[in-house]
Amino acid sequence: MNQAKAALRDLRTLAGKAGMTAENIVKTPRAARAGAPAGRSRSKGRPKAGAHGRTADTRDSILQAAVKVFAERGLGGGRISLISRAARSNERMIYYYFGSKEKLFIEVLEKIYRDMWKAESALDLDLADPAGALAQIVRFTMDHYLAHPEMLALLNNENLHKGRYVSRSKTMKELSSPALDLMGRICQRGIEQGVFRKGVSPLNVYLSILALNYFYVSNRYTLSSFLGVDLMDDGNLSAWRAWVVEMVLRAVRSAD
Repeated sequence: MNQAKAALRDLRTLAGKAGMTAENIVKTPRAARAGAPAGRSRSKGRPKAGAHGRTADTRDSILQAAVKVFAERGLGGGRISLISRAARSNERMIYYYFGSKEKLFIEVLEKIYRDMWKAESALDLDLADPAGALAQIVRFTMDHYLAHPEMLALLNNENLHKGRYVSRSKTMKELSSPALDLMGRICQRGIEQGVFRKGVSPLNVYLSILALNYFYVSNRYTLSSFLGVDLMDDGNLSAWRAWVVEMVLRAVRSAD
């Protein structure tokens, strides 16, 4: 009790010298009591990015988190609370940027297709060698599926919904057109050189590449058990790549 009274007496003495009451000293910020200029506060940590940078970073973090959560739990189990937690954000920001969980799911589907096309467009393809370019796309497609299992999980889930959400995308056609255009140019160059037969359908060639690789990778667990063969063994993966390349080239090769 005596120590408390002594502390209060010292506080009042200090307040009197500073021209303040003891109550004001208690309520005044520490920086002000230390003589810091009014209106200034000490900043901590990294400087904050501009509003545009924060917006882009927050939105991207939410989208990345949604890819992970939806891939693991599907649309039904991918709750907004889980996504906000994974993104270290809050539910309000998700609704602000995307409007609803369904719209966020659509943007996730757009993202995985966009990422695949960006990676494919970065390939150093030699269109003067159409057979080589086609083989390169076959190998790339399988490698992309292997590197991005979340893409397969998301597409499998969307197929359970019979494409209900991807069909609502306003940009999906824009994402598929460049890939089909590239395949068309490869096929046309092959026909002009006489190495591909006339009448080759770029759409059918592209579908064949996607289907043969997608089926192998997406069903690797069940087929490995069913066939008693480890489809993920490096030797089996290499053999399947070579097999698909040969199948596709045989389908387009000129008989001459």
